[in-house]
Amino acid sequence: MTSSLIDQNWAAYSLEDHQTWTRLYDRLAALLPGRAAPAFMGGLTALDLHAGGIPNFNELSEALEALTGWQVVGVPGLVPDAEFFALLADRKFPAGTFIRRPDQFDYIQEPDVFHDVFGHVPMLTDPVFANYMQAYGEGGLRSLRHCGLRNLAALYWYTVEFGLIETPEGLRIYGAGILSSPAETVFCLESPSPNRLRFDLERVMCTDYKIDDFQQTYFVISSYEDLFHATVDRDFAPLYARMRNRFLHGPQVVRACDQVIQQGTQTERSL
Repeated sequence: MTSSLIDQNWAAYSLEDHQTWTRLYDRLAALLPGRAAPAFMGGLTALDLHAGGIPNFNELSEALEALTGWQVVGVPGLVPDAEFFALLADRKFPAGTFIRRPDQFDYIQEPDVFHDVFGHVPMLTDPVFANYMQAYGEGGLRSLRHCGLRNLAALYWYTVEFGLIETPEGLRIYGAGILSSPAETVFCLESPSPNRLRFDLERVMCTDYKIDDFQQTYFVISSYEDLFHATVDRDFAPLYARMRNRFLHGPQVVRACDQVIQQGTQTERSL
């Protein structure tokens, strides 16, 4: 079940590789205060991801395991669904080991070590979110019996990758796909273009999404506890039966029954 795991081979990274990490980190560090969720900012501090360039997975796992019992493991790229779910269920986060080339500095389609570690790992220092990720993995393994992967992928997309959370200070970002993108970090909170809707599990799971553009809709949770209980305390089998592995709503749609924080103009969608 874990045949895709590879050694990070940290010693093989070049000086240029480490400099790329540092440049990416510094650019986002200037944008994230006041935009990123407090849990993410706290995770950055707790794990000290800036020191020494690309983090060593063994050292990173030691620090993370002491906080929430998670580890970071190396993979060559995207892994099969069953293996991905099994790793999450075992509190192991699969991270790519390569880092983008200088000509890919602003955008890379396949997740690299910066996206996976900088974007995802700080949130795993939050105990409730860490439990949500494990529960997602366990639910993913069950979903394989119900032909619901497409709908479950939308849940991951709109929470783990592109989720927003409501805080007393306003909306903040916890999704890794946003947090590792300077342009979308600003766009998701400040542009009038996207819809910002309150999270509803079934609504999210039957909503299509963009993989190569700014999101047209962001779903906003009220707390990580609510996100955790909305997924753990629910039998997904009836949902899969109703959805039948298809999307019912386009990524730009706002329904009359949605709880709307802001209905977007849909005028800006280019990365």
